[in-house]
Amino acid sequence: MTTPTALAEPLMTTEERRWLLPVYPHAPIEPIRGEGVMLTTRDGRELIDFYGGHAVALLGYSHPRLLATLREQAATLFFQSNVVPLEVRARAGKRLVEFGPEGLTRAFLVNSGAEAVENALRLAFRKTGRTRILALEGAFHGRTAAAGALTWGSAKWYGFPRTPFDLTFIPRGDLDALERELAVGDVAALIAEPVQGQAGAYALGAEWLQAARELTRRASSLLVLDEIQCGLGRSGAPFAAQLYGVTPDLLTMAKGLAGGFPAGAVLVSDEIARILSGGELGTTFGGGPMACALIETVIDVIEQEDLTANVRRVSQYLRETCVTGPVVDVQGEGFLLGLRTRRPAKEVYLELIDHGIFSGTSGDPHIVRLLPPLTLREEHVDVLAKALAELRP
Repeated sequence: MTTPTALAEPLMTTEERRWLLPVYPHAPIEPIRGEGVMLTTRDGRELIDFYGGHAVALLGYSHPRLLATLREQAATLFFQSNVVPLEVRARAGKRLVEFGPEGLTRAFLVNSGAEAVENALRLAFRKTGRTRILALEGAFHGRTAAAGALTWGSAKWYGFPRTPFDLTFIPRGDLDALERELAVGDVAALIAEPVQGQAGAYALGAEWLQAARELTRRASSLLVLDEIQCGLGRSGAPFAAQLYGVTPDLLTMAKGLAGGFPAGAVLVSDEIARILSGGELGTTFGGGPMACALIETVIDVIEQEDLTANVRRVSQYLRETCVTGPVVDVQGEGFLLGLRTRRPAKEVYLELIDHGIFSGTSGDPHIVRLLPPLTLREEHVDVLAKALAELRP
């Protein structure tokens, strides 16, 4: 009897095992082409991509505006470093600041989410002169030295002999614990994902975040919001900070910032910008012309195609139609959603592949995680709902 995809173990191809470190468990598909929200696999299947390359394919695949920008900028100036000024870099910074929360007036452009977090922490320590960071249980902030230290459960892969600063994890939603730790007086910053991705699309919510903003302000500590997964329209607002009515001191982003080209950024206030002088932050590839041109285009497309409104509408439709089959609830915000399942999420995730749906899992064994492109439509949700209804509860 043929083994169905739903029972297959994720594989790493023989060639990848030969040449690359075997650190990634792979899904049992190999995409070779993408168009819109659809993936074509090597064996000829068509899948709706509800995972979006781990939230990176923000505008889906082969978006004509992104492809046009890529061709034009590549032919004009493929790369120059930050040793020279670039008009395209200035435009990207301006669009980011205008798109982000009011009060964050300067951008620092980097390559990745982990690099954005590292620089945000460096700025928090510089600004406050303090020695400790507060993070939340369930958090994922990256895999570099500082970002990995802040990632819940990272001890199993962290690798460094010690963390680079004092750190305390506090329970999600526990304002009393937050207030107690802030009262010690040594906390440079609280860092939080407004919607925790790896934890299973767990939304912290407006009430908790607004209270945390007030408590950090009273304690003269900074608030860093990590919107690497939930930012850039994915929450149904430009950033979850705006959705929840909270302005942080620093905001990090990456993933879909340049539509699939490596890019990250930190937004800060003028007050924080004033502590810096030449040479105190740096990056080789961050702020390169290709990334900057694509950042500008991504924000233009989000606004001109009204994709945040699309996210709000389709997200609500998904909540109304997809509590069926093995799914008992939907959590998260916008297009960072978790389908809570009766059975192990990995089983459901694999079975969905056989029904033409590519999704993801998370650190919660009963959450199927959805991070689709912002261009997903109701007809794609209909396919997901039908597939779920056909699965064993």
